[in-house]
Amino acid sequence: MKDSSIKKDRYSLIDEVEKSIKRHVDNLSFRLLLSVMLILFTILILILPKIYLKNEIYYNSRDISKLYNEYSILKEENRVLKQKLEYLKFKNQVLDTIF
Repeated sequence: MKDSSIKKDRYSLIDEVEKSIKRHVDNLSFRLLLSVMLILFTILILILPKIYLKNEIYYNSRDISKLYNEYSILKEENRVLKQKLEYLKFKNQVLDTIF
């Protein structure tokens, strides 16, 4: 007896939940759905350019950093080459004065 009352309670609870869900689904109108879609589309339109710009800034800064590192290396190499040139000029002047 107790089992049958529990089953009835379960079925009645399930019926109530189904009715509630159906009522909420029926309350969704086309206008509401369209409004939600429009809001989501607007948010998407506003957010996508920001994401794109952030990515572009990131990749450009990476490129700038790489170029700056290469510039620093070339600058140091230029300094070393200038030192070697000065040494060779000095050596050449000294050798010219000796002979």
